[in-house]
Amino acid sequence: MAVWLLKTEPQAYSIDQLKTEHTTIWDGIANPMALKYLRAVCRGDELLIYHTGKEKAIVGFARANSDAAIRGGNPKDVVLEIEFVRKLQTPLKLSAIKADATFVGWELTRLPRLSVMPVPKAIAKRLAAMP
Repeated sequence: MAVWLLKTEPQAYSIDQLKTEHTTIWDGIANPMALKYLRAVCRGDELLIYHTGKEKAIVGFARANSDAAIRGGNPKDVVLEIEFVRKLQTPLKLSAIKADATFVGWELTRLPRLSVMPVPKAIAKRLAAMP
């Protein structure tokens, strides 16, 4: 099972909306690298939900309810069904992540505009241990 980080603008779609709806279709990804990563998501993978904008924080967890799929035969229209798992009591701020040497080199700290990215095992373990 892999771990991925999905970014969203909270005004467009927030962790609270996912909690209310319980499931949603994750789509609208345009960046080629993000699409490559999204295509690799498999049913059961763990997903970290990250709010961009003013929050800049990991705010909760979701799970892939399906493998990523191409919609309508268009290879640039990749979709994924996700389900809510839990919301973090205290969001994990990007500033705290950047202050930890464990995360040097991770896409979140290097490529701030990438909306889907893998979370390597060592990083996922460190994130889980952070307050």
